[in-house]
Amino acid sequence: MTVTTAKTVANLRDLGGTPLAGGRSVRPGLVLRSGQLDRLDLEVDRAVAALGIGTVIDFRTGVERGEHPDRVPAGARLLIADALADKMAADAGGDGGPGKIPAAQLKDILSDPVVAEEHLGGGKVQALFTSLYRSLVSSASAQAAYRLLLTELADPQSGPLLFHCTAGKDRTGWGATVILSLLGADDETLMSEYLSVNPAVRIAFAPMIEGFTAAGGDPDIALALIGVYPSYLEAGLDEVSTRYGSMEKYVREGLGVSDETVEALRARLTV
Repeated sequence: MTVTTAKTVANLRDLGGTPLAGGRSVRPGLVLRSGQLDRLDLEVDRAVAALGIGTVIDFRTGVERGEHPDRVPAGARLLIADALADKMAADAGGDGGPGKIPAAQLKDILSDPVVAEEHLGGGKVQALFTSLYRSLVSSASAQAAYRLLLTELADPQSGPLLFHCTAGKDRTGWGATVILSLLGADDETLMSEYLSVNPAVRIAFAPMIEGFTAAGGDPDIALALIGVYPSYLEAGLDEVSTRYGSMEKYVREGLGVSDETVEALRARLTV
């Protein structure tokens, strides 16, 4: 994995170089992950411009895209794949109580420590993310999003592909896990890549965390919301195991991605 120094894109990482089984690794420069691209400036970020990004997949909701629309590199295709559409619809149909806060907008609640404690204190935020990760495996909208990701990555015409959400940690983190698992990364490598975004996202959201704690908010709530924890990813992996038995069957049966597409993806992305 290579961290690309970027001034206008948070949490930009090239999965290239990640070690795989059999002494292989992920081919550099073809599959990248990041936070949202609303501040992308290729005149400032020449290193990002040099990546030659050909395709961008945006996992964010319509609200997120409306508030912070992507700035896409000239010539790149932008593909929308709202991974949380079904989850958001289900939450909106609930009673508005704990666990019904739209997962994509949880950071907004950090503006009010009292409301945050009510809805997210006492382990509620961890339970909410557990539910979120399970929905990333099981919901139709998430399955469509990750099917698009794998299909595009298998196609040489896509060029270097960047996929992202808002912070680049949850929806994007699950996407990276699926890709690396299919390519042959072991469990330790999957968890290491997943957790390695924590420093970047905590820097990106530092003003929000500091403002929340200065107003009397519980820092544990803020960190559980902004960062990622092993239990979050473990919930998604457990959902795969429970529903499908293996990552390969999840991809084949849950995402509807053919074995031929998976083999093309492996051939293209490994070295």
